Amino acid sequence: MGKAIDLLIDTDVVLDLLLNRPEYSDDAAKVLSLCELGQLKGYITPIIFGNIYYFVQKSMGTSDAARTSLALLNIVDLIPNTKNSIQDALLSAIPDKEDAMQSLAASHGNRNISAIITRNIKDYKLSAIPALSPSDFLLDFNQ
Repeated sequence: MGKAIDLLIDTDVVLDLLLNRPEYSDDAAKVLSLCELGQLKGYITPIIFGNIYYFVQKSMGTSDAARTSLALLNIVDLIPNTKNSIQDALLSAIPDKEDAMQSLAASHGNRNISAIITRNIKDYKLSAIPALSPSDFLLDFNQ
């Protein structure tokens, strides 16, 4: 097996799995399982991590949110939001600045992020890194 593909995994995809959203959880589980197996290298930002913790804590309670969040960190790594990446995001043409911060964090640094995995494709149209839905990514990956 070659080098794993580096991906930024957006909040919605992780929440699809953790909150068991019926329409989307299967594809989210497949993407994160591939990360766990080392066939993909998944990344999230601290902003994504905070968003995930917030929604899981509201749904499952504090102790389950902490346990689940710690388990997530065994599957994915963090990409930092640096001062430069945040400044670039705020000045970027990407209208949704929270999504711009994810995109610019992924494009800064030494990583070779191939795609942003999200169901929120429209907000990443102006991103330098292509955005793919989990299902579209899995179709390409399995070919």
